[in-house]
Amino acid sequence: MKIIIQPKVTLVGAGPGDPELITLKAVLALNKADVVLYDALIDPVLLEHAPESAVKIFVGKRVGKHSFPQEDTSQLCVSLAKKHGHVVRLKGGDPFVFGRGSEEIEYIEAFGIATEVVPGITSAIAVPASAGIPVTKRGVSESFWVVTGTTSAGELSRDLALAAQSTATVVVLMGTRKLSEISKVYRKFGKAELPIAIIQSGTTRDEKITAGFISDIVQKAEASKVEAPAIIIIGEVVRESMKLAEVYREAISVAGRK
Repeated sequence: MKIIIQPKVTLVGAGPGDPELITLKAVLALNKADVVLYDALIDPVLLEHAPESAVKIFVGKRVGKHSFPQEDTSQLCVSLAKKHGHVVRLKGGDPFVFGRGSEEIEYIEAFGIATEVVPGITSAIAVPASAGIPVTKRGVSESFWVVTGTTSAGELSRDLALAAQSTATVVVLMGTRKLSEISKVYRKFGKAELPIAIIQSGTTRDEKITAGFISDIVQKAEASKVEAPAIIIIGEVVRESMKLAEVYREAISVAGRK
């Protein structure tokens, strides 16, 4: 009897890093996977949710290292779905927040293959929260922007200059290599003393936080040897974190002695 394969690709958001922050729906999708294509920021323990028989393939991208081309990943989704059936494309955070998830879905559906999207907890909110930083707080911040630090052209997003002129909290993803440029934008608008925090490997056991002000964050980041993956949070809400209270208490003390 010939087995008829029903190709399908499920695009799954794995959350911000901590493997316990993946959603139940994402776990259930992995339970039914014939193939799992996973990214660099995925904790390997998540692969245990897939059947032992499932094919597991790394297709990750990391700054400064060999990366798997996006088009090749999309083509792989199609070919493996036709060959094996259910492909789970496991991506960090939420696949529709600077994750190129929409591009992958469009490509796959062009081949007549059924798709499904399982949203993930975005690192833009979860990573600051895990460090005690609320992206909004009554009387402090009424809104927040999520901006890419590096566009497809390799440049700093022009939206950052607009965000810097607002009173909103600004969360910058993929911006560690643009930190000096980001600092210049804020200083241009007279915000050198605005609090800023950089959270590396947020929500994981390797989490490292570097905090200060726009005026000194570049030097602090260099001293701390901050590397990607990291998220930058800019705004008065950074002071709200109890984890960072000592940083800003010390700054007030130094200012008082001058």
